[in-house]
Amino acid sequence: MELIMRLCTVVIIALISVYPLVSKTMSVYPKLGKPLTDAINNAQAGDTILLHAGTYIEGLITITKPITILGQQRPVLDGDNKSEILLIRSDSVKISGLILRNTGISYLYERAGIRLEFSHYCVIEHNIFENTCYAIYSGKSSHNIISHNSIRGNSTLDEASAGNGIHCWYCNNYRIEYNTIEKQRDGIYLEFTTESQMTSNRSEKNLRYGLHFMFSHHDKYEKNIFKNNGAGVAVMYTHHVEMYQNIFEDNQGSAAYGLLLKDITDGTIKDNTFSHNTAGIYAEGGGRIIVEYNDFIENGWAIRLMADCTDNTFSKNNFLGNTFDIATNSFSNYSVFTGNYWDKYTGYDINKDSVGDIPYHPVRLFCYLVEQNPPAMLLLRSFLISLLEVAESIFPSVTPDTLIDSSPSMLYIA
Repeated sequence: MELIMRLCTVVIIALISVYPLVSKTMSVYPKLGKPLTDAINNAQAGDTILLHAGTYIEGLITITKPITILGQQRPVLDGDNKSEILLIRSDSVKISGLILRNTGISYLYERAGIRLEFSHYCVIEHNIFENTCYAIYSGKSSHNIISHNSIRGNSTLDEASAGNGIHCWYCNNYRIEYNTIEKQRDGIYLEFTTESQMTSNRSEKNLRYGLHFMFSHHDKYEKNIFKNNGAGVAVMYTHHVEMYQNIFEDNQGSAAYGLLLKDITDGTIKDNTFSHNTAGIYAEGGGRIIVEYNDFIENGWAIRLMADCTDNTFSKNNFLGNTFDIATNSFSNYSVFTGNYWDKYTGYDINKDSVGDIPYHPVRLFCYLVEQNPPAMLLLRSFLISLLEVAESIFPSVTPDTLIDSSPSMLYIA
């Protein structure tokens, strides 16, 4: 019994030395030297630092213990265009209420406002990032929350010089939510990042993508807005991604789209809105993807479906005011279209069951010709194309006969 008591005493003393029973709160104010760095060095695990208003230029600040830094009246951490600002190498760190700015650009190192390395259960929230190359860069970390941050890059940079707003590399179980991101290269970039959720973010005016997936599986994004980016979202070399209730809007350009699907499988795209994009969805090499209950409104192309897409299902979607509803580069089709509403459908419904009695062919011959010869787009709305469409309505067999909606809806699908 005495031996057990001694062992318990040793364990308790060891725990107290690592995590004191009473955490401290200390206040830090601007002054000469490095007041924040000094406070971090003097802090114990579990302590809270209240960082008061002012500008702190301290170079790279490293955190290696579980502490909390709370900004009071928006203090500024300034990298002076020379360095990263915060480097976190600890679990259970919380950073809130700060302004981080001016990391500068390095072509040898990806500078970030906040970098997390091998860090877990951290919270980065309610911060403002201004003119940081990368705002938040995470590597080999998990179970972190990035929430309610405002990220604004430098609009004068080109794509090669700019960094990503939120960048995750070999991470898992992330929650990225309620952030606003603009004028970065990619708004949010995930590479080898799994089991993560992106919710209610607004990503716009980014040079390349609003959201970019690479080799990132079993992720979910919902209720986000991707507007006026070089392209909205790119999902590449990925499987089991869920995409719900997002808005893809005004992503326009010669090679722009609301959503790019490149070699992905087993995905779900549901209840999204694609409006005023050059192409709503561009799919290449996709398989077993369910696309349902989406609205495609006034896009150049609603969906561009390449020949190597197989076993996909498009059902209960609304197609309204698109220049082309469906485009493909092949006369063969290996996907299913059923029960969609097409505003260009002119069929009839004799038995009044709200389902068209004749199939709908959504691929126009002119659209197919444009896929084969892009300069032919110059003839759009010409008299020649009007005659072609009349001929097509009389002889529909000249368009891909396997790409049809056999049961088109007569009613808009709410």
